[in-house]
Amino acid sequence: MPLKLSAFPKCYIDQIASERSLSVFDWIEMARSLDADGLEMYDGFFTSLDPAYLDRVGEAIHNAGFAMPMLCCSPDFTNPDSDGRKRAVEREAEMIRVTRRLGGPGAVCRVLSGQRYPGLDRRQGLEWVAGCIEQVLPVAREHDIVLGLENHYKDSFWKYPEFAQKQDVFLELLNAIPERKHFGVQYDPSNALVAGDDPVALLRAVADRVVSMHASDRYLAEGASLEDLRQADGTLGYSPNLRHGVTGKGLNNYDAILGILAAHGYRGWVSIEDGMNGMEEMAESLAFLRRMSEKYFPGD
Repeated sequence: MPLKLSAFPKCYIDQIASERSLSVFDWIEMARSLDADGLEMYDGFFTSLDPAYLDRVGEAIHNAGFAMPMLCCSPDFTNPDSDGRKRAVEREAEMIRVTRRLGGPGAVCRVLSGQRYPGLDRRQGLEWVAGCIEQVLPVAREHDIVLGLENHYKDSFWKYPEFAQKQDVFLELLNAIPERKHFGVQYDPSNALVAGDDPVALLRAVADRVVSMHASDRYLAEGASLEDLRQADGTLGYSPNLRHGVTGKGLNNYDAILGILAAHGYRGWVSIEDGMNGMEEMAESLAFLRRMSEKYFPGD
């Protein structure tokens, strides 16, 4: 069965979610030119959570010929302030309901661990995050939505990198939550690279729990090193030394990655998260993934 491909407008995230110079409706119209089956959303794209507004977004996605397979959310479950963690839980629960409204049953709502605040104890952080995820799991079950824990680098609007960025912390957190029907892994190979881990080794460790995937690729600015990147803990968003390239032309081994997923019978969505230089790069990434899908996920 061929892979189902979706697109995420990484190149326009500031314009849509921060500057508001582009609307989510503008992006949906722009995406009509792409060879994608779905459009991944980000909670910052929405200017309202009013049901009528969300239904307009859903209708626009459907009328453009797409599904909405995943809503990217960035809960900060490591906030040292208990009220902040409570608000993060409430927000994630609300986003689960939005995911169901836009994506229907079985859609993925991304969940993160939170920021790696200076001085945060690992044991305390894991306890907070696992506890927060356990609080939102009943909402996911009620709405038949899957929580996808991403091995993340850093939300575009965060100051500090992901708490569970490193593989050992990520796996410890994952293993602390045994739920498999409504909770799994949102796998991103590029984020493993940035963390200093082997993306293929990480995938082998979590392949049976992958529920969705970001197909991205990364390369470094000339003269930069991954170690330089990992030291940039106090910068807002992504380091300027981290470049997004066309999927298949960067540091990731997609033959190994898709081979492992195919061997485990993966049937979820793959979403491109590249195209930082515009729509042409997004189209090129999608074309690469179509070819790889034919190779590893041939039709019946």
